[in-house]
Amino acid sequence: MKLTRDVRLFRRTQDLEIQTDQFLDALSESAIVFKLAIEVYLSKGYMEEFAQKHEHVDQLESEADRLRRAIEIQLYTQTLIPESRGDVLGLLENLDNIINLIEGVLWSFDIEKPDIPENCKDGFRDLVAMTCEAVEAVVLASRAFFRNIEAVGDHSHKVLFFETEADKASTHLKRTIFESELGIGHKMHLRGFVENIDDVADWAEDVADRLAIYVIKRTV
Repeated sequence: MKLTRDVRLFRRTQDLEIQTDQFLDALSESAIVFKLAIEVYLSKGYMEEFAQKHEHVDQLESEADRLRRAIEIQLYTQTLIPESRGDVLGLLENLDNIINLIEGVLWSFDIEKPDIPENCKDGFRDLVAMTCEAVEAVVLASRAFFRNIEAVGDHSHKVLFFETEADKASTHLKRTIFESELGIGHKMHLRGFVENIDDVADWAEDVADRLAIYVIKRTV
């Protein structure tokens, strides 16, 4: 099936397109800051620099919520794209949940301050790196959904690739944790952090799966 090139979903509403771009910018930036925050924690421990990055993500999450609500109001009050409105709202809500998950992981680090052994730190770095790559790929797939629907598949494929790599990193890290001489309570504590980070990549994959359905609906 041949798709129509460069189909812009909001081609008649520039303000809405700008707001959607800003929302996706907030998601992309949250993943970048998340990666930096975890690196600070791994290399220096809990300190003011980590707290500042955590606060930055909190601000991005609040801005994303504000933008999502503004887009929702505009879609309904101006009766825009009624045939795709539900898909767009569902997409934005699920993308917003990725930021919520990222924020939740940082809150867990902030509150629980896990003791991460040296032999586990590179595993956490690999997991976070693959997770953030998955998030960036789903951001690009979402931009394509609004601007050039033919490109959605290319980016969604990368989401699936990086989610698989995140799963591999998660499995390897958990093996490292449970094969160590740490106490069982410590092992369980670290496992929770591994799984919460991996959940971010899993959610990015779920969004990519939804996008594939939305693309079919727009092109049949």
